[in-house]
Amino acid sequence: MNIHHSFYQLTPDTILNAVESLGYETTGRYFVLNSVENRVYDIETAKAGRIVVKFYRPGKWNEKQILEEHAFLNELAEEEIPVLAPIAIGGRTLFEWGGIYFAIWPLRNGRIVEEIQSDDLERVGALLGRIHSVGKRSQIVSRPSLDIPSYGLSSLQYILDKKLILNAALADRYEKNARSAFQVFESLVKEYKIPSQRIHGDCHKGNLLISSDGFSILDFDDFLHGPIVQDFWMLLPFGESDRRNEFFDFFSGYCMFADFDENWLKLIEPLRIIRFIHYAAWIGKRWEDPSFPSLFPHFGTEEYWLKETLDLENANRDLDEANPTPSPSKENEEPEMTNKDFFWDWEN
Repeated sequence: MNIHHSFYQLTPDTILNAVESLGYETTGRYFVLNSVENRVYDIETAKAGRIVVKFYRPGKWNEKQILEEHAFLNELAEEEIPVLAPIAIGGRTLFEWGGIYFAIWPLRNGRIVEEIQSDDLERVGALLGRIHSVGKRSQIVSRPSLDIPSYGLSSLQYILDKKLILNAALADRYEKNARSAFQVFESLVKEYKIPSQRIHGDCHKGNLLISSDGFSILDFDDFLHGPIVQDFWMLLPFGESDRRNEFFDFFSGYCMFADFDENWLKLIEPLRIIRFIHYAAWIGKRWEDPSFPSLFPHFGTEEYWLKETLDLENANRDLDEANPTPSPSKENEEPEMTNKDFFWDWEN
């Protein structure tokens, strides 16, 4: 059995033995937590209470990349920013069992935020601003960048190379719209000199926890180097024009700790399109995982790819309206003829 199959078929004995190898005494009680990418469990121990163990999906991150995530979390925790840093045992935060990397985390009680209330926008903005202020201090070493070559084109190329879209005409439409969005992204980054830095990368409401202590941001598994607006658009409904005024409070909180230029928000739509493509490739790469066909039963069908293509086309139309192509320069053109040129006595 290879390492991937071991990951797909983690047994209770494997899970508990891995935890006990670190010196914990477990009671045998555990709960499966919601995670598609990794395998995460709430484990009850005899002396340390409940802890969380996270088994990393083999092949996604190497040891250096996981440790860079842990280092960033510890950097945030040292600034007393409410994130969950991994528990260190014997000076280490990353362990291995049966060829699978895993880490231990404290259990944080609270509830997932379904909707950020207007009164909370400033606090959430301040929390994200604090994270980004730390993220700006140094550069990524091993983690990927959210740019077109490594994030957009690689995903598109995977979809095309694996012939996931069987209908050739549909594949051409999909590729055309993807490349169009990539071009807009790169032109906006260049025009507005939009910087990139260390960011959360997957900052949606499902990773925002609220408790009696306030808000916390969880799950930095997709931590990478990219534009800060990636962490905005997934958290707030920027596409809803009637909500725009509410975001003033969010940015009031954010700008207490980090820099922000309103022009950077122009990246939201191309980032949304890039995520569509990246997400489809992500599903395709994990299709051998037995859980994925049941989670995404329509993936790979012509109906699925038609909907994806139509979504890309609609998103690109919105993108074109928001970023119209500049008119050609008329500097060297001859002036347009008017009635005055044809009638010598024209005085109006």
